[in-house]
Amino acid sequence: MAFKMVHENYNVYDLARSIQFYETALGMYETRRIEAKDGSFIIVYMGTGENNFELELTWMRDMERPYNLGDCEFHLAFEAEDFEAAYKKHKEMGCICFENEAMGIYFIQDPDGYWLEIVPRKEQ
Repeated sequence: MAFKMVHENYNVYDLARSIQFYETALGMYETRRIEAKDGSFIIVYMGTGENNFELELTWMRDMERPYNLGDCEFHLAFEAEDFEAAYKKHKEMGCICFENEAMGIYFIQDPDGYWLEIVPRKEQ
């Protein structure tokens, strides 16, 4: 039996701010949207066009505070085609939250506190 990863969900406090972050920081775009008829939630799927994997951003109307992410011991990783250019862009955005020079990687933080790992493209 085979399985394929299709999406990962992040609950977000400010949907517009999160969408803008993912568009600006990672070049992602909205691929589809689901809105509850009663307005209680909106789900926005973001993609890169590089594959079928999507990031699902879920906004809940009744959430009155930012989400508690605990110790942030989880993350989603993105491979950067031009690692140096990506680093420069994220440095200018002020969203780099951790660097591991020994491993050659760094992490950025989205508006809700989710950590996203940026790794250089692997040599083929």
